[in-house]
Amino acid sequence: MIKQAIEKVVNHENLTFEESEAVLDEIMNGEASEVQTASLLTALTAKNPTIDEIAGAAASMRSHALAFPETKDVLEIVGTGGDHANTFNISTTSAIVVAATGTQVAKHGNRAASSKSGAADVLEALGLDINETPAVSYESLQENNLAFLFAQEYHKSMKYVATVRKQLGFRTIFNILGPLANPAHPTHQLLGVYDETLLEPLANVLKKLGVTNAMVVHGRDGLDEMTTADETAVVELQDDHLTKYTVTPEQFGLKRRQRADLVGGTPEANADITRRILAGDHGPQRDIVLLNAGAALHVAHPALSIQAGIDLAAKTIDDGKAFEELNRLLAFSDKRKDVVA
Repeated sequence: MIKQAIEKVVNHENLTFEESEAVLDEIMNGEASEVQTASLLTALTAKNPTIDEIAGAAASMRSHALAFPETKDVLEIVGTGGDHANTFNISTTSAIVVAATGTQVAKHGNRAASSKSGAADVLEALGLDINETPAVSYESLQENNLAFLFAQEYHKSMKYVATVRKQLGFRTIFNILGPLANPAHPTHQLLGVYDETLLEPLANVLKKLGVTNAMVVHGRDGLDEMTTADETAVVELQDDHLTKYTVTPEQFGLKRRQRADLVGGTPEANADITRRILAGDHGPQRDIVLLNAGAALHVAHPALSIQAGIDLAAKTIDDGKAFEELNRLLAFSDKRKDVVA
């Protein structure tokens, strides 16, 4: 299959959903050579992957992932990475705030690739066990409204492309597959992307993958998040319909900030920023978390406007519930460590 797929893509012909899924199955099963894998990835990048090609590849990744117990109405807050902004962990901090409102969040993430601190790095620095089994993570989702699914534990088949990706050195389809391959199969998703041209295609991919409500966002300062330093371009999926719009921080009563105000550092430094935000510190870092948490709450509960989501996120922090959520997660993690010990 991969030989035929390479030939098609080299000739600028598109693969169907089924063809893309089948060829990724070959790669994920270790049946393709590194030369074949590199050829396909290079040809896809040169052609530009279609919605069907991305969705088919994501479906393959999901099917090869470690199984996660079935969930219902679960939210994911994630970015593609690759914006090279080195911000603190905005999505992860927002996920904790959203979980504290009683909304279930299955956060799928990894260690840093293009930044200094990925979701796994900062959660580990906060004191959480990032290597929990699917059963334990599911238990955390039920008890604490938040589960972390460590991508490298769930996607063992990625070992077949790791060397090729590293040696190629440029962005390939795999740079956008991670946020689409959450084994918890979220039905609601806030997805940040590094390039505005990806907004509509990835909203359509999410729709094909069974997501019912989503916002795909790109900060016009370059962030793969809702940003407070510029406008944010949005494509929203709701009721099978896509809507494009732009938002500014000012329309939600938030000050416009400098990108420099949002920069993080090491996992330990970012963990400290997260703790301070959850404990109620005010400032630029809190504001961007409120904006992203507010958008995520709107995605999870469409009857709630983004503004109402921001207000709920602020109240959740100011009432001490967000910090309580972190302490609950730490207590749960410690309890599980004791069981293992």
